[in-house]
Amino acid sequence: MLSATACNKLLDLTPTDSISDKVMWAEVPSAEYAVNSIYTYLYSIYATYPCAAGMTEALTDELKYGSYLYNAMNFIPSEIAYGGSTLTANYVDVYMGAWGGLYNCVRRTNEALYNLKTLGTGLPEADKTRLEAELRLMRGWLYFELIKRYKDVILYDEDLTTIVKDKAVSSEAEGWQMVKDDLEFAEKNLPVKADARGRLDKGAAYAFASRALLYAKDYAGVIAAANEVEKLGYGLEDDYAGIFAGNGNETILKYCFSESDNVLHSFDYYYTPGGDFALISQQGGGYATPTQEMVESYELATGGFPDWTPWHDQTTEEPPYKQLEPRFQATILYNGASWKGRTIQPYIDGIDGWAEWKKDAQPQGRTTTGYYLRKGVDENHNLAERDAAHGIQPAILLRYGEVLLNKAEACFRNNDNAGANAAVRAIRGRVGLPYTDLSGDELWAAIRQERRVELAFEGLWYWDLRRWEDAAKPYPTGLNGYQVHGLRIAPGAVSGKFEYTYVSVDDKDRNFPAKMYRFPMPSSELSSNALAEQYAEWK
Repeated sequence: MLSATACNKLLDLTPTDSISDKVMWAEVPSAEYAVNSIYTYLYSIYATYPCAAGMTEALTDELKYGSYLYNAMNFIPSEIAYGGSTLTANYVDVYMGAWGGLYNCVRRTNEALYNLKTLGTGLPEADKTRLEAELRLMRGWLYFELIKRYKDVILYDEDLTTIVKDKAVSSEAEGWQMVKDDLEFAEKNLPVKADARGRLDKGAAYAFASRALLYAKDYAGVIAAANEVEKLGYGLEDDYAGIFAGNGNETILKYCFSESDNVLHSFDYYYTPGGDFALISQQGGGYATPTQEMVESYELATGGFPDWTPWHDQTTEEPPYKQLEPRFQATILYNGASWKGRTIQPYIDGIDGWAEWKKDAQPQGRTTTGYYLRKGVDENHNLAERDAAHGIQPAILLRYGEVLLNKAEACFRNNDNAGANAAVRAIRGRVGLPYTDLSGDELWAAIRQERRVELAFEGLWYWDLRRWEDAAKPYPTGLNGYQVHGLRIAPGAVSGKFEYTYVSVDDKDRNFPAKMYRFPMPSSELSSNALAEQYAEWK
């Protein structure tokens, strides 16, 4: 299921028969079976734990869930973004917390490490070390996810004999040290991609380290890890849009799916344009759509930003969509865009349709912003032939574009302007955008801009704003005091031109309270662990 190369063979997740732990860890094939089940946590980290209410981009100015129904992937993401008294400890734990789920994964991973060391004594030493490296990369990843949410967390290792009912949290620094130790072991002992047989490899370890160490503020470590990824032969693909099919030299780690193996996802059901369903007399898609603010984040293909002022009122002038750079074309579907052999119609009475926020409480596939998501949606998914919930396009977990931007940020923090500029230039050069070396605030603004558009809708922007401690600042730097917008598109009965009207798709201004820089400890931990204490922000 996991692959650093291709998806032509999924990893087996379970043995064909039930066997004891002692037998399971006695031979390499069955030991690998045991480790494979731990691999599934990577997709949970990617798709489930970020936010039970929906994509975290909806908590920023990038994405809007269009339904007013009080459910996840409907109104609740907007409610979280509005902040205020709604954000109680219990509410945040339900929709944003991942404490229980991640600690269950940590426990299973530690059990596997314990069994490997105590029951796998007959395994060849090289295989035993390799499997330990796979499991420690997984544990390091799990603890990274915990620390980025909670900062001070409870640390458990594979020595199950030391587990106690009551245990206090460790410091954030101690947590990051555990993550670093696990990642360093993985980097040293995992094989290169060619020898990994689709299992975790050095590239994945170094690429993930370039992400994790940014949060730990170990900028020298980020740069060193990024350099190792480059030495392993990864690089940028010329075709930005093609990256998300999972092929090419830019993909470092992906999670694969297969209809024949019943390993599937539902992303296409939720985010495919509503017109795809309407054409086969069904309903679905369009749950969340990109905002006008996100559209305006993209430059012209020649560099520089268009003047969007005419579209902040009402006009029949055509927006400059076709003049925008390639990453826009690969990420967002707009009025007139080509999609599955047809033209997107996100206007009133169009095939895809337009719904007025709040008034049309159930858009049923229609857009409230005038746009649809393209990145991550499978254009080859024929809804007439395959159920909408049977998505098989791979999830890209790590890619070289992110590694380069991690390096750019780390170089900037380490006062290495040359290194930061080189990384930004490479990212922009891939899509044909010009670049002139910068320094100081201008260089930081360029790095921030490239992370926003290069990594759009890849689950990183909300967490970036939190770790920079920008989220609680006024908009546009942060997430306070703004509303997101869309374009109401109506076909002109007389002029024959579309009429574009700038509309808010929010009830009120959004607000990110500073206490959200750390999520609350759940009541289940507080009630079962006598040494657990609620974080100060949530008392």
